[in-house]
Amino acid sequence: MTSINHTVKDRFLRYVKIDTQSDASSDSIPSTPKQKNLGKVLVKELLEMGIIDAHLDEWGYVYATIPATTDKKDVPVICFCSHMDTAPDCTGTNVRPIVHEKWDGSDILLPDDPEIVISIKKRPALKDQIGKDLITASGTTLLGADNKSGLAAIMDAANHLMAHPEIQHGKIRLLFTPDEEIGRGVQKVDMEKLGADFGYTVDGEAVGSLENETFSADGAKIEIQGVSIHPGFAKGKMEHAMKIAAAIIDRLPKDRLSPESTSGKEGFLHPTSISGMLEKATITFIVRDFVTANLEKHEDLLQKIIDEVMADYPNSTAKLTITEQYRNMKEVLDLHPQVVTNAAKAIERIGLTPIPSSIRGGTDGSRLSFMGLPCPNIFAGEYAFHGKEEYTSVQDMEKSAEMIIEIAKVWAEETTG
Repeated sequence: MTSINHTVKDRFLRYVKIDTQSDASSDSIPSTPKQKNLGKVLVKELLEMGIIDAHLDEWGYVYATIPATTDKKDVPVICFCSHMDTAPDCTGTNVRPIVHEKWDGSDILLPDDPEIVISIKKRPALKDQIGKDLITASGTTLLGADNKSGLAAIMDAANHLMAHPEIQHGKIRLLFTPDEEIGRGVQKVDMEKLGADFGYTVDGEAVGSLENETFSADGAKIEIQGVSIHPGFAKGKMEHAMKIAAAIIDRLPKDRLSPESTSGKEGFLHPTSISGMLEKATITFIVRDFVTANLEKHEDLLQKIIDEVMADYPNSTAKLTITEQYRNMKEVLDLHPQVVTNAAKAIERIGLTPIPSSIRGGTDGSRLSFMGLPCPNIFAGEYAFHGKEEYTSVQDMEKSAEMIIEIAKVWAEETTG
C-alpha cells in the first residue's frame, strides 16, 4: 500500500457538525431538507477534486464518477455507497466532536454531560482503540460516525485516486444516500443512471469486518377496531381496543423471538409502536430472520396470537397487514462470490485479517443487492452508534479509505480482458 496524504480526519469533523437527522414521520423525500446541506458540501468537495459530474439530485442523492485509469475494457464498474443521514434515536443538532489524541485507555467523561462515561469496562471493543486518536461527541448528541465515517473514508479515497491517475482502476461510481436510518435509503436511486455492476456500502464497524449477510425483514401492522360505549353503560358491551392491543403484546413469547432474548442467527418478532384510543388501536412490528422462509412462520405465530385474543372480543376486529422491507443480501451475493473475495483480498493488502460476519439488521446494500447491484458491507470504523457514546478513530477511518483504494485496484487486476 502506497502512502496516502489522508484528509479523512478533517472531512469527518466537518461533516458531523452538519445536522442530517432523518424523520420517519415525514412523507417528503428526503425526509428532512437539512440532509441536502451535507449533500451540497460533498458535491462542492468532489468538484474541487476534479470529479466533473458530481451533483445532488432533487431527491437528495449525490452521484459522482471517478474515471477509469486502466486500458482494460472489461473492468466492472464498482460503486461505493454511504448514507448522509443520522438516526432519529438521538439528536444530531449542534454536534461537538472531540478528538482524544493517542487515547490511553482511561475512562472518558463527556464534558457536556459528565454523567456519561465511555469506558472499556462498558465497551470492551474500546481496547482496540488504545493509542489511536479517538473521536467522540460531547455528551448531548450522537456523534454521527454512522455513517459519516463512511462518507469521510470514501471522500478521502476519492481524493487520493483523483490525485494519482497512475493508480490503475476501472470506472468508480460514488453514491451518497439520504434516509437510510428510516429504511428509505434507496427509495429513489436511479439504477440506470448509477450504471454500476457491483457495489459496497461503507457502513460497518471494526476494521477488517466484511459483512455479506443481513436479516430478511418484513413490517407488520395490526389495526384493531373495538367497541366504544359510554363507560356508565359499558358492562358486557365495551370492547376496549387498547386492552386488546395489550393482550396481544402480552401473549408474545417471553423467552424467544424478541431482540432481548436472541442473538447470532436467531430471528425475532418485535413490537415497535402502539397507539390508539378506546375504539381503535394500532400496533406495529418488525419481523426479522436470516432465513427468509422463517418470516412467514413468525407472522403465522402473530396471526395465531391475534386469533386467540380476539376470541374473547367477539364484536371487535383485528386486521394484520404484512409489508416486505428487505431481504438477506447473501441470497444475491452467493451468486457473485468475487464481490466478497475481492474485498477480502483488499483487506489483507492493508495488513488486516478479513472478518466475515452477519448483520443483525440491514443496510442500503440489502435492497441494492436485490435491485441488481450485489453489494456487501465493508468497515468504516463506526462504533456504539445511535447514542451519545458513539465513537470512531482517525486511524480506523484511514484504514477504511485505504481498503476502498485497494478494492478498486483488485478489480482492475482481476480482470483479464
